[in-house]
Amino acid sequence: MSPLAPETQMRQPGAMPQPPLEPAASDNPHDPGADVAGERAASVAGAAREALTTAGGTAIRIGTASWTDPTMTAPGVFYPRGADSAEERLAYYAATFPIVEVDATYYALPSAKTAAAWVERTPPDFTFDTKAHALMTGQPTETKRLPKDLRAALPDELAAKPRLYARDLPGELRDEVWRLYLAGIEPLRASGQLGSVLLQFPKWFFPTSESRDLILEARERLGGVRSAVEFRSETWFNEKNRERTLGFLADHSIPLVLVDGPQGLRSSVPRLGAVTSPELVVVRFHGRRVETWEAAGIPVVDRFRYLYSREELAEWLPRIREAAAATREMHVLMNNCYANYGSTNARELAAMLETELGSGAA
Repeated sequence: MSPLAPETQMRQPGAMPQPPLEPAASDNPHDPGADVAGERAASVAGAAREALTTAGGTAIRIGTASWTDPTMTAPGVFYPRGADSAEERLAYYAATFPIVEVDATYYALPSAKTAAAWVERTPPDFTFDTKAHALMTGQPTETKRLPKDLRAALPDELAAKPRLYARDLPGELRDEVWRLYLAGIEPLRASGQLGSVLLQFPKWFFPTSESRDLILEARERLGGVRSAVEFRSETWFNEKNRERTLGFLADHSIPLVLVDGPQGLRSSVPRLGAVTSPELVVVRFHGRRVETWEAAGIPVVDRFRYLYSREELAEWLPRIREAAAATREMHVLMNNCYANYGSTNARELAAMLETELGSGAA
């Protein structure tokens, strides 16, 4: 295999490097720059450090969808100066938040050696949510990013392609992708630190019988590993399909990922509070940057470069409170991971929830 090393477990499209911090637009309150975001974070320092517990016993873990994005690791942005190694950064992050999402497992199959290092560097109650590999959710992957042994087993006509879909692969190689993924995250599962696998389906994944069967197949392939489903097509929640979608997930106790993201686009989904599993609900905040959400050829980090206002975060308090009352565990992840935007918003939301929960928070 050719797994990503711990220091390179970051959000990136293909092999493109992320850009350094760029000047903020001074007239845009949602992109004010790291200094302004840092001032906001300082006012709620310590919030989100531990999971919140509701009066009903639901654990709410709040964190970000990255810990090594280059804009986040820039000097003085989120990490203290001198925290330069992968070990120091993860240890600092895990002392600041109780959960993180691993985005890099979407681009490259995970490495058990790397996952074991994460376990060693974090406390036993720290949680990792991992994103399913692209091939597991009907999306393409770069052929060169596949493990060496898997590439060697490809038929010549497939090995020559720059990108592959799971449908291109012989059945035994599709099976091998799932086996390698599960083997790569096994140290997290064995330690009790694996929260959930995120099955994020693309905007061309429409509500059909075949699609629902693929969701069930994915859950079966994951075995006892918990998963949650995120859609990127508004068709799942239009007037015709909304109740059927929620009913299907609830009938199979499959957690729906609740999403805050740009509205009015083909890949937009409404801001729901629906709970479809009594075990888990996941909430992901993508920012509301409409102009970059479906734009082609831009760095991933710019797609999510958005600092939520406190008022926008407060809109979610009733949904979170009601959803938490219907499930045993909740993961809230800020995917607006430009610089310290996500970490600032995570702390702010945690502080609001502490107040909202009142004496019910432990």
